[in-house]
This record gives sequence, C-alpha cells and structure tokens, in this order.
Amino acid sequence: MNIFKPSISVRVEPTNPGEFFACCGLLELADRLWPGAEGWFTLAAPPGASGISVGVAAGWGTADFHLICAGDVAAVMGAIAQAPLALLDPENESDSPVELGGPFSPPLRVDWWRDEPGKGLKTWAGSMRAPRIAQAMQQALDDPRFHGPEMFQVGMVVYDANGKKAEPFYFDARRALSAHSQDVGFSLDKIEATTLAYPAVEFLCLVGLQRARPVAEQARWFRYSLWTRPIGPAVLPAAVAGLLPGISGPTYRFENGYRTSQRKHKAFRLAQRIS
Repeated sequence: MNIFKPSISVRVEPTNPGEFFACCGLLELADRLWPGAEGWFTLAAPPGASGISVGVAAGWGTADFHLICAGDVAAVMGAIAQAPLALLDPENESDSPVELGGPFSPPLRVDWWRDEPGKGLKTWAGSMRAPRIAQAMQQALDDPRFHGPEMFQVGMVVYDANGKKAEPFYFDARRALSAHSQDVGFSLDKIEATTLAYPAVEFLCLVGLQRARPVAEQARWFRYSLWTRPIGPAVLPAAVAGLLPGISGPTYRFENGYRTSQRKHKAFRLAQRIS
C-alpha cells in the first residue's frame, strides 16, 4: 500500500521520454517554489493484478507522477506560466541559455544543450530558435487545462508573442510518430500544416534535462529509469540512471532520431521497456 500522501499527481505515459523528463522538470521547479519538495512514480497494475507494487515490478500500465510539496498543481503551473524567462545571450537567437526567475529561487539557468553530453540530446538546428520555442510553450501554460492531472495530454496549436505558429522542440514522442516526411508521405513543414504540440511536455522537459540526463548508450540512443519512493531533485541524476537500490523502477530505452532527410533536426522517439 502507498503510505505517501501526494499534494500533486500527474498522469504519465512512461514510454514517452518527453513526459518522463517533464516530471523531472516539474519536481525541479516545485522544489524552487517550496524547498523540500519530493517526487516519485507509481505504475498502474493491469486488470486482475493486485497492488501498485505488482505494476511497478512488471512495468505494466500507465504511470502517475506524485509530488509532496507545500502547494497544488494550479499554484506551480501558474507560477511557471507567469515567471520571467530571460535570454542570457540575446545575440544568439538559436542557442541562447535562458533563465527562469521570478518566484523560483534560486533562478534556474537552462543551458544543457551547450555541454558535450547535452549536445546529443539537442533536437533543433538551423532556423529553429530555442528561446522563442521555450517562450511560446511557457506562455501556453497559462491555460487552466494545464492545472490538472492530465496536463501532459493537453495538445494545442501554439503561437508566439507575435501570433506566429511555434513548432515544438520535438521532445514529446507523439510528434515523432509523424515527424519525418517518409512517415506521412509529405513534409508537414513545406505545406505549413497546423499541428498539435503538447506545451507542458515540451517546456517542462526542457527544464528537466538541465539536471536529469538520460544515460547515453550509443549514438542517439539513451535510457532512463523510473523510481518508486519520494526523492528530492538533488538525487535525480542517480534516480534517472537507475542507481538507487530498492527504489529503482523499470528502465526504458529511446532514440533521439533524425526527423529530416538532412539529418540535422531530431525528435525523441517512443521508448521501449528493457528491464
């Protein structure tokens, strides 16, 4: 039986790496609002199985991510949507680090794509401007639909401050399913198709990857592990790597695969459970 009483619970598809790392980002920001916040996963057992522990051990079903903190989901998501997001290198519109300040103490600098391990996780290139995408996804979170347990399932067409459609980072694996023109028979970008993005996944994953990195296995392939007891953000790197005996859950493997024939732009693809 689960003995911990969460303040916040969010429904998660554990095979979607974007949703997993978005949970890490949510924990990071909750702790900066309310120091001492802790988070963990539970997996829903299949019909006929008994208890959450069975589901965790087998790796079956969807998951829930829980937070113990001093606030609720509306408070944390409202703070995220309204917090100032500053460009730290305004001359570099493609790769500038950003800093999320306001109520978040200390302010969070996000620049993981500039270090050597982070470059392998970067999904954008060329004309894609990461700070613009981050700002557009953050602004979309002001919608009250993101203030509930299904926040990762809310999809919408996202626009920037100038009313121009903003494409996502492609952290959400649902986008990867039709990202390559060979998958759908034509290029969505060429015909300027209007497609859904999942702003809570895209923005919170960007934040989560600052501290919680997947384990690199080979070119473009990574793995991550769930955990099953409350931990704070300081322990996230070990938890994601599956290095916490007794609380490490199932492990998943995913590809940051190419989504264009030029082999520049990438997308996180759906993961497979490997342990």
